[in-house]
Amino acid sequence: MRYLLTSLLCVFTLGLTAQVDCPNTYDGNGDGNVSIGDFLEMLAVFGDTDTDSDGVWDSLDDCVDLAACNYANDPSEPCAYIDVLGVCGGGCEGDGDGDGICDSEDDCVGVLDECGVCNGPGPTEVVIESITILYDSVYAASIDEWLVFELGADTVFNYFCEPVFNSCGDLVAHEGYNYNTVQIGEQCWFSENCRYLPVVSPSSAGSETSPYYYVYGYEGTTVSAAQATDNYATYGVLYNWPAVMTEGICPSGWHIPSDGEFTELTDFLGGESVAGGKMKEAGYDHWYSPNTGATNSSGFNGLPGGFASTGGFTYNGATGVWWSSTESADVSSSRILVLWDSSEGVQRDNSGQDDGISARGVQD
Repeated sequence: MRYLLTSLLCVFTLGLTAQVDCPNTYDGNGDGNVSIGDFLEMLAVFGDTDTDSDGVWDSLDDCVDLAACNYANDPSEPCAYIDVLGVCGGGCEGDGDGDGICDSEDDCVGVLDECGVCNGPGPTEVVIESITILYDSVYAASIDEWLVFELGADTVFNYFCEPVFNSCGDLVAHEGYNYNTVQIGEQCWFSENCRYLPVVSPSSAGSETSPYYYVYGYEGTTVSAAQATDNYATYGVLYNWPAVMTEGICPSGWHIPSDGEFTELTDFLGGESVAGGKMKEAGYDHWYSPNTGATNSSGFNGLPGGFASTGGFTYNGATGVWWSSTESADVSSSRILVLWDSSEGVQRDNSGQDDGISARGVQD
């Protein structure tokens, strides 16, 4: 009756001028059809809507965001979104290398080189182990012969890779040499002396301002000859202070310790009065007797590499000396750490910057 009354009123109102068809009261959008949209629009009058037009009232719909990938799900569920891998509700926030594996679960965001290192530099050397030529043949009936031709070749490569440093105790590669490392307290140290040797000089040459490099007992200038000596293999290189402060002496992520870092080391080992014994190589393979208190319990593996001065090489077997990166109050000298064969303690001192002294790396 309500619809009929409305229609009659419409005709009556317009009848004085012209006869027209009245609109359908249920056709809310005026498209000539009464659809589910019109029905929902009418019901909205009673306080509910369907914002995403999925046929579920907003009051009952857990997701009304059209940007969600599941807004039209019925039964409704909380909104979910397409992640970077194209998965609805997947939750992956990044795939930096586009390999279809979420960065949070990817063992390598990038490319594995031939050595299996993620984004690594590749092998230090590639050697062709063998080449096998592959042949095939075809019968030529017109000449009644088999014709042999080269089809291709199988090449076998051998890759030489530097060690991968993942944690202290692993080898760390630098300038073609693999250094042993050791954890002491919260510090990671080389457990052997630096051996970076771009040039070499006799002990009679030196400077406080220019870098000089020495190998104990070697008085020549040929790097390969110096590197072939037993002292180089055992004790590494002796550096004046300008040389020990060059960038090339340590690999990336490592540095020459400051005087404060030496203090942290000796404090962890019980103080300067006893730290030396815990740092010295035990036994008498390299140290002179009595090698007092030597246990090497820290793993520092301190060796008596001696030092170089313009007066020559001296104290090999009796003394191990290491530069710090800290200058002393007298700017022509820098702080050093000294171990003696006759003491279990550590001596802290200064040395002239023209002296040739051993060096160790500590991790940044």
